[in-house]
Amino acid sequence: MKLQVDHISKAFGAHRVLDGVTFSVDSGQMVGLLGANGAGKTTLMRIITRLLEPDSGQVLFDGHPMTQNDLSQVGYLPEERGLYRRMRVGEQALYFAQMKGMERRQAEQELRQWFDRLGMTAWWDKPAGRLSKGMQQRLQLVVTVVHKPSLLILDEPFSGFDIDNSAMLVRELTALRQAGTAILLSTHNLQAATELCDKTIQL
Repeated sequence: MKLQVDHISKAFGAHRVLDGVTFSVDSGQMVGLLGANGAGKTTLMRIITRLLEPDSGQVLFDGHPMTQNDLSQVGYLPEERGLYRRMRVGEQALYFAQMKGMERRQAEQELRQWFDRLGMTAWWDKPAGRLSKGMQQRLQLVVTVVHKPSLLILDEPFSGFDIDNSAMLVRELTALRQAGTAILLSTHNLQAATELCDKTIQL
């Protein structure tokens, strides 16, 4: 899998947010987007995931323009995340997995493995509103990766994470990269980006 961002530009009114941004992400590679708040990182990720249209340039997925169908191979964790607080954790995870095209039986099998791996099994039948912030973060990661995307896009994934959950995220992202997943993450944390990423893009 190869993601290519080719001369992407985007302006909102007179304010140009992105100006000819070009880079690529290959399978098994982690690429960091660096920049202060307002630098255009979230805008670029929304363009890649077809939530926004660029003013010019294109996004290529395996050599062709990114289509809606390609998004089934993408896992996207936005910076602003939300859960249905009254819905039980397991049912909510199943709902999101099925939205990504997984059959219920397969989804439950994969999800229970992830829950066991991340110490979440006891929360399967409890309302999401009772989850601690750390457990909410783990659940959001699980529903982003459970369908085994070939491309993972993470917007400020370490935002609000405590030390334990940050270590968990580093461990899981490293494992996913080693398994061949292409990973694009945005961060304003230069140290985290340089330690984790194969290359960084400054916006």
